[in-house]
Amino acid sequence: MTLAGITPGLDQSLFLIAGPCAIESRQHALEMSDALKAIAERTGVGLIYKSSYDKANRTSSGSFRGPGIAEGLDILAEVKASRGLPVLTDVHTAEEATAAGEVVDVVQIPAFLCRQTDIVQAAAKTGKWVNIKKGQFLAPPDMVNVVAKSEQAGGAGRTIITERGATFGYNNLVVDMRSLAVMRSTGCPVVFDATHSVQLPGGAGDRSSGQREHVPVLARAAVAAGVAGVFMETHDNPDKALSDGPNAWPLGMMEELLSMLVELDRTVKARPFAEDAL
Repeated sequence: MTLAGITPGLDQSLFLIAGPCAIESRQHALEMSDALKAIAERTGVGLIYKSSYDKANRTSSGSFRGPGIAEGLDILAEVKASRGLPVLTDVHTAEEATAAGEVVDVVQIPAFLCRQTDIVQAAAKTGKWVNIKKGQFLAPPDMVNVVAKSEQAGGAGRTIITERGATFGYNNLVVDMRSLAVMRSTGCPVVFDATHSVQLPGGAGDRSSGQREHVPVLARAAVAAGVAGVFMETHDNPDKALSDGPNAWPLGMMEELLSMLVELDRTVKARPFAEDAL
């Protein structure tokens, strides 16, 4: 099935899910979507614009969360209509999934909520694509059960699953590239989240930290391992971002990295995957 002209799949060209972590303002969302659309067109990548109306799982209760669901969905609807881009946002309750499904093209289930049956199934029932982030606490084979919940609620053929690293000790994540191959066994398109994988959850005390310098090496490794798409939060000034700045990839460096990933993707997908012959 296609998603606004994008066909997610391992036998298709790489696509990109990108945007700021949280919606900071209407003007910022429009500017960021303009810039990302231009970069995607120049590199030949299908783009899904993402941003969150509410970051409900911030480290501190005093952290910026976003404009809220009503204003946030209105801003995403404007991005979709005026820029011609499919849009994605994450939800935190079954009720939010239903409301978001009336606006966005992809309803995203946050990693911490991937086992919540009601939310997963409510997202699937919207009839939109569903992107389920694999929990930091979950083994890759366990995503079979999560996918089954989505498919049982009508999400068959419209479910994407995303790897974003696994908890490794305190305030750290690690990525096992084998998980990408394991998750492909679900039959769903697999996406790699290159920016949350370098996050250091709670690493700055009252907020999360991150190591954005490691985004390129992990993104290259994931594309080489074989993924349908790459997820990257980005910002025009990451050090001033209101959410997840330390792990956001700078907008000014996006085109260079994306061009490299596209070239690598073409090389990898030009021949069969060795494990498929085993």
